[in-house]
Amino acid sequence: MDNKFSSAIHALILISESEEPLTSEKIAGSVGTNASYIRKIIGLLKKNGITESRRGVSGFVLKPKPEDLTLLQIYQAVNKTEHPCLFDLHKNSNDKCIVGYHIKPVLNGMFAELEDAFARALAEKTLADCIRGIRKRLEAET
Repeated sequence: MDNKFSSAIHALILISESEEPLTSEKIAGSVGTNASYIRKIIGLLKKNGITESRRGVSGFVLKPKPEDLTLLQIYQAVNKTEHPCLFDLHKNSNDKCIVGYHIKPVLNGMFAELEDAFARALAEKTLADCIRGIRKRLEAET
């Protein structure tokens, strides 16, 4: 798994909490990456109706309210998939071996259950939950 998902959440929190539209350069400085990577992520989010930019205005704006934006929606947007895929199966198991013959259907079933549970958990969490978590940590520091 790559870091598009966590980078997207990071960027969306910044966009949501900023009083002015943020540029990809400012977001990249906080995420710790380059601006072109942020533009790629924001482009995926924009394609899915999560962010928008305005012609002639520098920066990005969050379209839905943070409490209406689930982590599953963010995951699906940046990973270009409806269903999370957490696990890959090895390709060349030996069908003449008893384990090799049965491993794919067994693991496919187990992996599907785990991925379904992951999707349900992501659907229950929102961007607002992430923002609350940050605020709670900030309050604990003071």
